[in-house]
Amino acid sequence: MRAVFSPEQTLRHMLAFEAALALAEARTGVIPQAAAEVIARCCRVELLDSQRLTNDAVEAGNMAIPLVKQLTGNVREAATQAAGYLHWGATSQDAIDSGMALQLREALALMQRGVASLSAEVAALTEKHRSTLLAGRTLLQHAVPITFGLKAAGWLDALVRQQQRLRELKPRVLVLQFGGAAGTLASLGDRGLAVAAALAEELKLGLPAISFHTHRDRIVETAAWCGLLTGLLGKMACDLSLAMQTEVGEALEGAAEGRGGSSTMPHKRNPVAAAAVLAAAIRVPGLLSTLFAGMVQEHERGLGGWQAEWETVPEIFILTARALERMTALVAGLEVHPERMRANLDWTQGLVMAEAATMALGEKLGLGSAHRLVADASRRALAEHRSLQAVLAEDSEASKHLGPAELEALFDPLLHTGVAQQLIDRVLAEHRRVLAEHRRVLAEYRCAAAEPAQEKT
Repeated sequence: MRAVFSPEQTLRHMLAFEAALALAEARTGVIPQAAAEVIARCCRVELLDSQRLTNDAVEAGNMAIPLVKQLTGNVREAATQAAGYLHWGATSQDAIDSGMALQLREALALMQRGVASLSAEVAALTEKHRSTLLAGRTLLQHAVPITFGLKAAGWLDALVRQQQRLRELKPRVLVLQFGGAAGTLASLGDRGLAVAAALAEELKLGLPAISFHTHRDRIVETAAWCGLLTGLLGKMACDLSLAMQTEVGEALEGAAEGRGGSSTMPHKRNPVAAAAVLAAAIRVPGLLSTLFAGMVQEHERGLGGWQAEWETVPEIFILTARALERMTALVAGLEVHPERMRANLDWTQGLVMAEAATMALGEKLGLGSAHRLVADASRRALAEHRSLQAVLAEDSEASKHLGPAELEALFDPLLHTGVAQQLIDRVLAEHRRVLAEHRRVLAEYRCAAAEPAQEKT
């Protein structure tokens, strides 16, 4: 991801825009074909003085102005006449925003593959532990029995939605920016729309109905997708780090030399991958607020809001990619301790089965009366350090309606995980469907990336 948003790659994509613009204008008869070919040949990063570009951009206000100036000099050396046709009808923001769209295409392809990889790891975890008993926790307290597979299925279901969101947003956000000085393409006369269509085709970007110089919802939506992903990854990291507490001990990050140690406490095995994910989940929302604030832009060209995107968007993507990478490694190497999960489930001596007992007695006594009876029995069980099952067995009212065999079955947590298995099956089926779609799209992307026209620019 750092490579995608590197200065060199930023220049390469802006040059791709300039080359494609010249070729599109030659196709539509706006400039000579020979001039377009010279311009395209000169649009190479290695022909530029990157350091001078950086210095000049400070005074110019953006990278496109010194880029066009330096590129014009290079084209003039190759063919004097061709230099006059460079950047014809475009404005700086066209080059910068279209270059950003090309970067986002690469970045989202990386994200798509990364989320698919994590989803595969979580799906395997879900299947393996679909029947591993675990205490469900609400407000950090034991609630009712669930399975670790069901918890993982919740993560997987959210990851599936992220993949669906990505597929839906890509056609909206991966589009050409081409409007000229103020969005009208006036310098191209009646051929503006024809050039825009040809340019979009050259760059393999979508063609929007109108240029969006000061309407930044596409950029913000893309970054917000990263925000949702880091939030989801943070949720997973939160769940797992709580399970890794010494007193809980239900899971651990995979062991490796030098991982998770302490400078003063040799016994420590810290959840360092979870910490990195949580750090990203904390930082990204603040960066997103910068982009949302920058949506309020002036007239037809923004002053400050647009410029605020240039460092913020790459940082969001890099943080998200790092969190995704760390979480994938964490899940792949996760040590799960089913025996500790069962011990923790049994720690309250059957209190997690209070709901099941209430529902069983509710059929005989009514839900209100049953709730009061089981609540009183739970308080006695806690005060006397006894199991809820034993207390209910001695209760005259409860024992009238629940015999020993019924109570025994009632307090078997394996029999009281509801429809967890069906829910897991439903999530896994949706994951497999989305995975098949991802593989199809990935194959198409690879074919498109291998086309000679793409390599040339």
